[in-house]
Amino acid sequence: MIGDEFQRRRPLLDLADIKPNTYNFPNKGKVNRNPRIPTVAALINGDKCAFYSVGFSGVQDTLWDADGRHFFHLCAVDFIFGNGQSIYKKCVINVLGATLKPGVAGYITAQGRTNPYDASGFVFTDNLVHGTGKAFLGRPWRSYARLTFAEIGYYGSGSNTGRRVSWVKKLSGFSVQSMINLDFITSGGWVQALPISV
Repeated sequence: MIGDEFQRRRPLLDLADIKPNTYNFPNKGKVNRNPRIPTVAALINGDKCAFYSVGFSGVQDTLWDADGRHFFHLCAVDFIFGNGQSIYKKCVINVLGATLKPGVAGYITAQGRTNPYDASGFVFTDNLVHGTGKAFLGRPWRSYARLTFAEIGYYGSGSNTGRRVSWVKKLSGFSVQSMINLDFITSGGWVQALPISV
């Protein structure tokens, strides 16, 4: 555990080829209903890191997916931010908007590229989003943030497109497949070589 500029203590994962399994990274820092107070539970800054059945809990800025290629499978988290190049597959996203001040909406992601040619981004496939309070899927963070939201086989109350913004466009099947394919983060098949079924 180390301290950081957020005045909290949290694990720093700055190794390559790590594979934590069935662990929880909680941030038990004081939550005072201030949406601007980060509660970082973990910082991941290594390449080729995989997480299986791992939980990250906090309220804001919970998982700092900072840099590198990462694979999250069957994990649980409430807020993700950073510049990682990551796939979140079959995870549970727990919106904790009710812990914020009344009328304040939360966010699930904040992607933060600083270079327009950077390939980083977060991909979410086959996930469950639930929780309390209001929340947006994501917001840009830093100068070259990339945000693309695509629905495939989405259902539930949030699938009603009647109240969407007018500039929404449908992506082609090819565009969507290029985003959700493991090739987005793999070279040399490191994810496929993991001892889990993906």
